[in-house]
Amino acid sequence: MVQAAYIHIPFCEHICHYCDFNKVFLKGQPVDEYLSSLEKEISLTLQQYPTNQLKSIFVGGGTPTSLNENQLEKLCEIINKHLPFNSQAEFTFEANPGDLSKEKFQILHDAGVNRLSFGVQTFNDDLLKRIGRTHRAKDVAQSIYKAKETGFKNISIDLIYSLPEQTITDFKESLDTAFSLEIEHYSGYSLIIEPKTVFYNLMKKGKLPTPGEDTEATMYKLLMDEMEKNGFHQYEISNFSKPGFESIHNLTYWNNEQYYGFGAGAHSYLSGVRRSNYGPLKKYMDPIDEGKLPSMDVHEVTLNEQMEEEIFLGLRKTEGISIQTFNEKFNKNPLTLFEKEVSELEQRQLITIQDNRLKLTEKGRFLGNEVFQSFIGVI
Repeated sequence: MVQAAYIHIPFCEHICHYCDFNKVFLKGQPVDEYLSSLEKEISLTLQQYPTNQLKSIFVGGGTPTSLNENQLEKLCEIINKHLPFNSQAEFTFEANPGDLSKEKFQILHDAGVNRLSFGVQTFNDDLLKRIGRTHRAKDVAQSIYKAKETGFKNISIDLIYSLPEQTITDFKESLDTAFSLEIEHYSGYSLIIEPKTVFYNLMKKGKLPTPGEDTEATMYKLLMDEMEKNGFHQYEISNFSKPGFESIHNLTYWNNEQYYGFGAGAHSYLSGVRRSNYGPLKKYMDPIDEGKLPSMDVHEVTLNEQMEEEIFLGLRKTEGISIQTFNEKFNKNPLTLFEKEVSELEQRQLITIQDNRLKLTEKGRFLGNEVFQSFIGVI
C-alpha cells in the first residue's frame, strides 16, 4: 500500500545558480491552471492506485511558498480533499527564508502542515549572493522565529558545503549559527555542479573556484563531528536529527517503498513501476486535460533491479540493510547474491556486517557513490 506522496510546485521567484530541479520563473505563469491540473492528476492517480492512509506528504519545488495566499490555500485544500492522512502523518512544506508572511505560516499550520524545510544553504551573506540566493542570514532567524511562534515544532534546514571559495572556517561558523537556531533536523550536502546551471557554465569557462576534494572531505567530517557533538543523530549520509525527528518522507525513498509523485517533473514508484511526469508545464497539463496521466517515462522495475535498489538505497541509512528483511522480501540472501561485491568492499573497509546488517563504515560514507555503483547491473 502506498503511504507517501511528493507534490511538485515548479514556480520560483528567483533561480539559484546551482539548481537543476524542474522549475520556472513565477511571473506570468498559469499558476491557477497548474493547481487545477494537479488536482485532476491526484484524482486520476488515486482511481488507479488507491490508498487508505498516508504517513508522509512532502510539498517541494521550485518554491511552494512562492504562491500567493489564495493559491497556497487552494493547494492545501486540494491536498486535504484528496489525500487521506491524519495528525500523526508527517506533512512537510519546503520554503525559502524570508518568503513566508505571517498569513502564509498560518495557512500552512491550519491546513495540517507540521514540518517545514528551509533552504538556507549558508549563513555567509557574501556566499549567499555568490550562489544566487536572495535571502540573507538574518532572514533565516526571523523565519524560524515566526514558524515557532505559529506553532511549528518540527523544522529542518538544508546546508550546502564546498561552495565556491568557501573555507573550512566559514563552514564551521555556518554550523555554529545553525545550532543556535534550536531546531530538530539538518540536511548537509556537498555542492554538485549539474549541467544547464549557471555554475556549470562558469565551471566550463574556468571561473568557478571550488575548494577541491580534500577540503570537501574535511568539511563533511566536520559536519558529522559537529552534529554528533550537538546531539544530532546521523541517520543517513546527509541527514541528521534529534531522536524521533527523522524525515519519514526521505526514509520512504531509502527503504525502497512505494510513493506517489504529483506535479510537473515529479517521479513516482507504484506497483513496481517507476514513472516520471513531463516537466514543461504545457506538456504536463495537456494530457491531464484529456483525462490521461502525464507520464513521460514509464519503467517496470525488474526483480534484479529491485534487489539492487534495495541495497544501494538502504546503504544510505546509517543503520544499513537488514539481511533478514532482504531475505524475507526477495527470498534471497544479499551476502550470497552480492558475494563478490560485499567481499571486495569489506576488504577496502567501506562496508561492514554487524548485528546481521550490512552498513557503510565511516570511511564508506566518504565514498558512498562508489560503493552504490558497485551494486548496479551486477545480477
